Parts: sequence; structure tokens; C-alpha cells
Amino acid sequence: MSLLITGGTGFFGRALIRHLESQRISHGTLPYARITILSRNPERFRAQYPSLGELPWIHWHAGDVLVPDSLPRQQRYEYILHAATDSTDSAAMTPLKQYDQIAQGTENMLQFALHCGARRFLLTSSGGAYGPQPADMLEIPESYNGMPSPLALGSVYGIAKRQAEHLCFLYGRQYGIETVIARCFAFVGEDLALNAHFAIGNFIRDALTADAITVSGDGSPLRSYLDQRDLSHWLLTMLSTGDAGHAYNVGSNQAISIRDLAHKVRDLIAPEKPVRVLGENILSTYRNRYIPCITKAQKELGLNVSITLDAAIQYASNAKVTILS
Repeated sequence: MSLLITGGTGFFGRALIRHLESQRISHGTLPYARITILSRNPERFRAQYPSLGELPWIHWHAGDVLVPDSLPRQQRYEYILHAATDSTDSAAMTPLKQYDQIAQGTENMLQFALHCGARRFLLTSSGGAYGPQPADMLEIPESYNGMPSPLALGSVYGIAKRQAEHLCFLYGRQYGIETVIARCFAFVGEDLALNAHFAIGNFIRDALTADAITVSGDGSPLRSYLDQRDLSHWLLTMLSTGDAGHAYNVGSNQAISIRDLAHKVRDLIAPEKPVRVLGENILSTYRNRYIPCITKAQKELGLNVSITLDAAIQYASNAKVTILS
């Protein structure tokens, strides 16, 4: 069996590489005979992360999901894990470019799946595809058919993910590819960006480098976080055994307010530092609550949250200390 991973150098990709390497060490073998990782610039990644980039079992291929002719068209793949678009660098792109990267990039990969004879295809979508979580809905189930407003500029990411999901469903129906959707929520791990729009990353940064942990708003929005190591296990399980034509939420269902999260990070990493809640109400209904229901993944695929939030924060912090030092 052969596997192609797109987005293999990002947050998801690095988690997958580490997980696969841990499987190789534990079991003496990998679950795939050949693993190829698509990257626009493999050499830059290998220079930045030599411990990952130089693993001998990885076959690197320089290519771009938006340039079909750059894909590894001479190789056959039975499995494709398409994780080439995440939200970390979305601010650097125009909304149209972001939409095109997600929607057109997914269609290009589905076309490639047909070309290379792929049997299984996993799309990493987003909980953002649901749109605003209703105030009376404690956890968003996969059956909820809400969506972001098509007339709001900030909806481009969620709407493009919805479009990508629909393309997967259509290709599955017409061509028989077993497409599975992973709707990903919020995560924490050693590869978490410390200067992006992720509150938990900013809090860890503040705990390690600032005089105080700062909460920009009033701290009332609710979030939940799945460890990066659980994330990789969930994605590979969904790729191999998820029901074709189905979506699964990927995340933790343990809700915590942003304010309480800041205090938790402080208590675990820098108990001597204060937490400053600026109190400015900068909330929108879109992000007041962002908690997945994970019952489907638990019951159908046997997946669970195996790493506590406390342990995940401490692990991520220790990794960042090593980098900063």
C-alpha cells in the first residue's frame, strides 16, 4: 500500500510524520510500503526540521496542489491524505486566493486520485464549515447542517471547506473513490504557532517570554483542544477505516473558556505571572462557542481523547522551551 500526504510540512503534516515514525520504532515497520509527502519546498523543510525531513522512509516530492502537472503523476497511490490547507497562514492570502487554494486544490487532488488509482481519500476539513454554533447547542454534531454566511468576507475559509467536502462527495459517488471528511476543530502541540490567531499558542508564548499572560477580549468564548499526537492518530484511523461518504468531527469535547484557559496555562507553566484580561468585548457570534460532538468518532472508530489538556499544554511548552533556548 502506498500513501501520499499533502500539506506534510505544516502543523498536521509534522504530527503525522512523528506519529508514523513512532509506529515504525514501536512495531519495526510502517503501515504503508511507500509514503510520499508533497511539499512546495522540501529542501527548506529538511533544512529547518532535519530530524523529520531526513527520515529515510519519506519520499519527498516538490509540487503544488494548485499546479496539477507538478504532482507525482508517475506513481500510484492507494491512499491520499489531503491536508494541504490549514488556517495558520490564511491572513497572508487574499480571500479569493484562499478559496481557490482550498476548493480548487481539493478538486485537483481528487482528479489526481483518479489518475493514480487511489482507493481512499481523506480531506482535512474544518469545524468552521458549520458556521456559528447555536448558543443552545453544547456540542456540534456531524448532522448539523449550518454553514457560514456566503455574504461575509470572513466566511471564505468555512465556505471553501464546505465546497471541498461536496467535491469529495461528488467524486466518491461518480467515480467510486472512498472519500472521508475529517472536520477538524482546535489543537495544541509542539508545532503550534505562538504568534498566530490561536489563543492557546499566544498564552504559551506569554507564559514563556512575557511579563503576563494577556487575554485580548473578555475571555468568555468557549473552546476545546485536542493534542497534536491524538490528532495524527485520529486522521490516520479515519483514512483507513472511516465510512466512505461520511464526515467525522476531530477534536476534544471538553469545553473551557478562554479566560480559564489563560489561567490554566499560567498555573502549569508560569505560576508567578499574572493573567491580564483586557475585558474588551470583541466577540462575534461565530466564535462564542466552538465545541465538537465526537460521539460518532468514538462509537464508530473507537477514537478517544487520550491526552489531557494539562499534559498537552505541558508537552507543548517543554518543546517550545527547547526551541527558544
